[in-house]
Amino acid sequence: MARRTVKAEVPSERPKPTLQGVSRALRVLELLARQPMRASEAAEALGMSWATLHRTLSQLEEDQFLERDSNGIFRIGRRTWLLGSTYLVGHRLLDLAIPLLTRASQDTPFAVFQLVERSEGIAVVLYSHEAQSGEIITRTTYGHHFPLHTGSKGHVLLAYAPQDFIDRYLAGDLVGLTPGSITEPDRLREVLTTVRQQGFARTVGDVQTFTGSVSAPVFDSTGEVVAAICAVVSRTHLDGGQHEAVVIDAVQRLGQALSLGIGWQPMRNLRPQI
Repeated sequence: MARRTVKAEVPSERPKPTLQGVSRALRVLELLARQPMRASEAAEALGMSWATLHRTLSQLEEDQFLERDSNGIFRIGRRTWLLGSTYLVGHRLLDLAIPLLTRASQDTPFAVFQLVERSEGIAVVLYSHEAQSGEIITRTTYGHHFPLHTGSKGHVLLAYAPQDFIDRYLAGDLVGLTPGSITEPDRLREVLTTVRQQGFARTVGDVQTFTGSVSAPVFDSTGEVVAAICAVVSRTHLDGGQHEAVVIDAVQRLGQALSLGIGWQPMRNLRPQI
C-alpha cells in the first residue's frame, strides 16, 4: 500500500517580520552620535533593558559601526562615519556655499562662517570656515551639533520649522549651555517671532560665554527653510556698532545668495508672518 503524504496546512497570512532590531540599532547610533556614553547610560536614556541593549551594542561594535574605549564609553565607529560623510558629497548647498563663505571670510576676517542644517531637534554644522584674522573664536567644525533653542543658528532653524514641531520642541526639556541660554518656552516664542519678522537671529553668550552669533535662513524653491548661514564672532563685535552691522549684512547677503542659487524666488514664495 502506497504511503500517503500529508502536507501541513499553511496559514493564509504569515506574520510579517518586524524591523524592531533595525529601529533599535538606529536609535542607538543617533543617541551616541549626539553624546558618547557607557552602556548603562545609553540604556537609561533609551528606556531599554541592559540585556537588550547589550546585544545591539555588541553587534554594532563587532561590525565597526561603534567603538568602545578603555573606560567602556561607546562612540561612533569608522563605518558609521563613512556612511555619514557621504551625505556631504555633491551636497547642493555645500558646493554653492564654500566659495561664498570663503569670500565672506576675506571681507569679514573676524568671523567664523558656518552652513547649518536641522536634524530633528538639533542644529548640525555642515561646514565651518575659520576666521581669517587667526583668532580662535570657536572650535566648532563640521559635524558639531547644538540644541535648537541655543545659538542664532538654532533660533533660525526653529523659527521657520512647522508650528506643530515648534510646539513639541518647546514642550520638552530645554537645557541651557551657558547661563545666557534661553530656556523659558514663552520667552523663546517671543524670540522666534522676532526672528521671523526681522529675517535673522542674533544671540550673545548663550553657546559660549565669550562669543555671539548672527544667522539668516536659506530658502529652497518652495519657500521652505532648509539651512541657516551663521557668523560666529567675539561678543565684543556684537555691541550695536559698525562691526555688528557688517556681520548682519554679510549673513543676510549669504543667505539670499544661497537661496537664489537653489531656486528661491522671493516674490513667488512670500511667507505670511506667524
